[in-house]
Amino acid sequence: QVQLVESGGGLVQPGGSLRLSCAVSGSGFSPYVMGWYRQAPGKEREWLERELVATITESGSTTYADSVKGRFTISRDNAKNTVYLRMDSLKPEDTAVYSCNANRPSINADYWGQGTQVTDSS
Repeated sequence: QVQLVESGGGLVQPGGSLRLSCAVSGSGFSPYVMGWYRQAPGKEREWLERELVATITESGSTTYADSVKGRFTISRDNAKNTVYLRMDSLKPEDTAVYSCNANRPSINADYWGQGTQVTDSS
């Protein structure tokens, strides 16, 4: 079993920065593809569909959503079983609950954290 705990969210002004962390406990962190997703509130108190923000493989290969390219950086420390999301030049539309995901299709494993809130303070 794998547990994921996110931290680092909070209020931030437009143009500001935050670094999210996702600490992973349990066995076998390295083989997992780690990802950050976000889910933003809709206009009528519903939640929009969860959006992929970034992923990183064991070897460090990364992918990003077009909306965050050049502003967000995903990284991982396999020795610390932790994945990070550095967010710069934040925009109001980045407001969302950010969740960490650990995925390993070869063993049909997929785990999620509880999420951490990032909110535009303007």
